[in-house]
Amino acid sequence: MTDLKAFSLEVRTWLEDNCPDEMRQPITSDKDICWGGREWEFQSTAQKVWMHLMAEKGWTVPTWPVEYGGAGLSRAEEMVIKKEMKRIGARSPLDSFGIWMLGPALLKFGTEDQKKEHLPPVARGEIRWCQGYSEPAAGSDLASLATKCEDMGDHFVVNGQKVWTSYADKADWIFCLVRTDNTGKKHHGISFVLFDMKTDGVEPKPIKLISGRSPFCETFFKDVRVEKKNLVGVQDKGWDVAKYLLTHEREMIGGQHEVAGSLTRPLHELAATVLGLDDGKLSDTILRSKIAETEIDEWAFSMTLTRKLAEAKAGSSLGADSSMLKYYGTELNKRKYELMMDATGHDGLEWESDRSSDGKLARTWLRTKGNSIEGGTSEVQLNIISKHILQLPGA
Repeated sequence: MTDLKAFSLEVRTWLEDNCPDEMRQPITSDKDICWGGREWEFQSTAQKVWMHLMAEKGWTVPTWPVEYGGAGLSRAEEMVIKKEMKRIGARSPLDSFGIWMLGPALLKFGTEDQKKEHLPPVARGEIRWCQGYSEPAAGSDLASLATKCEDMGDHFVVNGQKVWTSYADKADWIFCLVRTDNTGKKHHGISFVLFDMKTDGVEPKPIKLISGRSPFCETFFKDVRVEKKNLVGVQDKGWDVAKYLLTHEREMIGGQHEVAGSLTRPLHELAATVLGLDDGKLSDTILRSKIAETEIDEWAFSMTLTRKLAEAKAGSSLGADSSMLKYYGTELNKRKYELMMDATGHDGLEWESDRSSDGKLARTWLRTKGNSIEGGTSEVQLNIISKHILQLPGA
């Protein structure tokens, strides 16, 4: 504890001295979230400086080994950094599927050459990744995927289609599940490969959702050449990599309520501003009760999330618990935005105006509906929970 206190003081001092004032202001648009990559255009000099300073410190990925761009810190030290950043309202310096999903998979399954080639550019925000998992006929039943990957001797050739490929039109590289063998059980014969999105034959097409916008794309592959050095893990056994990565994806999606909480005002403050107070309380007793219940549930879930992630970093397998976190986190996030819409009334329905930041609240509310589909539907998560956590008979 003494060491952590000293580290906390060190972190606090460094953040106070180095985090630009602009990076301590609430996020007002998607451009304020830094994704990095070859084509990324920084919103401001402060955003660029903040990402580079944190990357140099190794704090974009604090627990990764130093040789791969991290700081080699413990989970406890990482939590100190997050706590001190939250204290001053510091924005995340870099958001990345490479950090949340691919990084953990490569650290576990990748070769030393793969780690050295791909992880440092992720940590520095130089390469942006997307995920090639779902297909038109293989969503919740992901193991039914059919994207074909043929062994051509010194390389692979990939043909097929992926869907719901988030930010595929903006990503530099993709980590992709492909079928290398179609003769056995569907979970067998799947491989995990990496390739550049600029490779000939790769074509992403954006998909618009009910929010009027979307990060999603459908992505087509026609005779795409993939070097064999970019096969992660064992050929035909990519399902092991895929499952491990999914636990981190579900952990990330489940934790989005915390991200949303850091980008918006607390529910009770928002409601008080819009509806006013009656003797220091919201006059709408039903709404007041719902807000109190949701904020208590958010606090309890945050504690559970922190505990489970600490256990995972200490060596315990997150396993099926990731489904529990994903399910509750996404359903809680949907609940929160429903209440935000209730609290703001018809003003919350503004779709295009400066006052509403181009309909940010309404569009985000609609976008939350997809949280319970991506990364495995809520129904699939409940099946996993009933079978592997509750061990219900017949599940």
